[in-house]
Amino acid sequence: MSRIYKILPRGAWEAARASGRFEGSAIDLADGFIHFSTADQAQETARRHFAGHLDLVVLEVEADDLGPELKWEPSRGGDLFPHLYGALDAARVLNVTEAPLGDDGVPRLAALS
Repeated sequence: MSRIYKILPRGAWEAARASGRFEGSAIDLADGFIHFSTADQAQETARRHFAGHLDLVVLEVEADDLGPELKWEPSRGGDLFPHLYGALDAARVLNVTEAPLGDDGVPRLAALS
């Protein structure tokens, strides 16, 4: 089992949960896929892309449950990142945790598996 993570504003998650699916953030829609991170990649993603953003949550998803729409593609530093080519079914989200800002303005992520 391989867990992957999506950092997003709480309001976006609440809207996705209400509709049953997450279509993606503005950057996801522009790129044509939903950006995820592994546990090892998530903190750097938080630092680079979410510093100073308030009221964030982290979605935890089992990568194996997403089927062939999930592709592992090279990105930052050549690391393989999980990219979902399609909407995320809200029922696939296993856990949602808070990501409050630390003193440095970077979201603090709970321990990720």
